[in-house]
Amino acid sequence: MLKQTLQQKLLQKLSPQQIQFIKLLQVPTASLDTRIKEELEENPALEDGSLTNLSEPIEEYPDKDADDDYSSQEDSFEEEFSVEEYIQEDSFNDYGGNYGSDDEEQQKEIPIAIQDSFFEKLQNQLDLLALDDKKYLVGNQIIGSLDDDGYLRRPILSLIDDLAFSQNVMAEESEVEEMLAVIQEFEPAGIGARDLQECLLIQLRKKEQTNPIILKATEVVKHYLDEFTKKHYDKIEKQLGVNSNELKDIINEILKLNPKPGDSGAVAGKQLHIIPDFHITNNDGVLHLTLNGRNAPELRVSRSYQDMFEHYEKAEKTDKKMKEAVQFVKQKLDSAKWFIDAIKQRQQTLLRTMNAIMEFQHDYFLTGDDRMLKPMILKDIADKIDMDISTVSRVANSKYVQTDFGTFLLKSFFSEAIQTETGEEVSNKEVKKILEECIANENKKKPLADEKLTEILKEKGYNIARRTVAKYREAMNIPVARLRKEL
Repeated sequence: MLKQTLQQKLLQKLSPQQIQFIKLLQVPTASLDTRIKEELEENPALEDGSLTNLSEPIEEYPDKDADDDYSSQEDSFEEEFSVEEYIQEDSFNDYGGNYGSDDEEQQKEIPIAIQDSFFEKLQNQLDLLALDDKKYLVGNQIIGSLDDDGYLRRPILSLIDDLAFSQNVMAEESEVEEMLAVIQEFEPAGIGARDLQECLLIQLRKKEQTNPIILKATEVVKHYLDEFTKKHYDKIEKQLGVNSNELKDIINEILKLNPKPGDSGAVAGKQLHIIPDFHITNNDGVLHLTLNGRNAPELRVSRSYQDMFEHYEKAEKTDKKMKEAVQFVKQKLDSAKWFIDAIKQRQQTLLRTMNAIMEFQHDYFLTGDDRMLKPMILKDIADKIDMDISTVSRVANSKYVQTDFGTFLLKSFFSEAIQTETGEEVSNKEVKKILEECIANENKKKPLADEKLTEILKEKGYNIARRTVAKYREAMNIPVARLRKEL
């Protein structure tokens, strides 16, 4: 038997405006321009004020009861703006339609240097060879199967299957191996290798084979690569019968080789340019904070759309199309206002958060000395600006600040507290800085182990366990003592 019950629940849900604000808060300044352009394209009721004539003052939220100078233009709105067309265009764009292109004079994009990609360079070298159709197709399949590092990870038998199914080419294993050997002679050296050892050997084969150092380096890679990667240099010296000076030359020759030949032509293109979200300047001991607003243009609600809405609202609403038109225009106007409010709220939240961080770490921003960083967690800033921890986290994880001594991710200023022997709380950044200095100044022939680093920190008043030292070392991407050893 079914029973009816009355249950009361208290649920917390985010409004569409709150969701939009959260998404905008996470967007860094470098990507904000793209996000605003997307909104401008999707919503015709939103305008970029910097691209229009601002000689006359325009209200962002006009009073509907105020005298309107545009009343004489009401009769022409139906001719200038067809809401039905907007609705059709909106539906069309949802299914892959193209937006109208911007004026060429307004497109001020950074010019991109046109150059051949890594795979195009290999293809060009293949085209220069005198090959029959079958060998060319096999070579083309091998090039297409290389990964971004330039390695051939796919087994030969799988390549044979690919050729049979996709190219209708029946190739033998020996034929694929023959073409692979041809491609391994291409530039950059090391291309087409199936593992690191083969990659290094290909590069060594292209060097002067009469040089005894090259011959010894080839022997190390061929027979003692595991010992080389683990830096067991004493074993290699014993096996090769060489002294430490000769081994040093051999090791240096191997270190010159490129373990990822596929990246050699794309290194410059992968360097990212960081656009700071904030700027902090020191004016005679007074810190000045500014928000980078270059990618946040002055947005406003379209006056034409507002007048159009007033015009249609005054008209008869008995017609179904007229009701749809009024609803469409109202939705676009509301969306534009919400987006403008979200952008403003984003800027205010960013400034409040960064200002609180600057005040908390005032001594650090004056000097740039990592040892002046105070222990600071997300809750400290959240309590200071009376906001949720998640809001501070979204700001800190994706925003950068430019100072007189460098550009830093806001997240880097947060750290846990460590208590010294005197009871004073210091940032773990200070401990990491000391570890970094100790390792930088160590004798590379006898690098400091974690136990020795722990002892040094204890002598300086930091009572930290060895496993904590190891954790900090790994966080700074510093290898263990054995792998830091040099000849």
